[in-house]
Amino acid sequence: MSEMDPQVLAEECAKAMFARDRASQKLGMNIESVGPGKAVLTMTVTGDMIQGHGSCHGGYLFTLADSAFAFACNSYDRATVASGCSIDYMYGAKEGDQLTATAEEQARGGRTGVYDITLTNQDGRKVALFRGRSYEVRGTVRNSEETA
Repeated sequence: MSEMDPQVLAEECAKAMFARDRASQKLGMNIESVGPGKAVLTMTVTGDMIQGHGSCHGGYLFTLADSAFAFACNSYDRATVASGCSIDYMYGAKEGDQLTATAEEQARGGRTGVYDITLTNQDGRKVALFRGRSYEVRGTVRNSEETA
């Protein structure tokens, strides 16, 4: 049996994962593109996401970045989780802003990886910078019963 094309594999992994990802679905996230070690997700800031200073709560920004990170590091059909992550908030997002999270693999070896995710608004302004560290666990992405 021949190896599956890496792009097709990444797309199948994203489709399978997103079907089970109720959190990302509930927040209105959309997968714009995926590939081996990369993903682009979008989300519109709603009124329910606004905190006491009138901008998007940082937890929602973190969640969007974390979801993009998850789709990027799970694009090889090897179940992968976060082992740690950090975020730097650069600019407040407002209600109605269309946010884009662009995840890019920086390094991957053994069972670990490092991914950088940039959040931008509809004007291309950087809203936040996120770095995630991944760790491969048992199982695959497309067949969740195997995942431990």
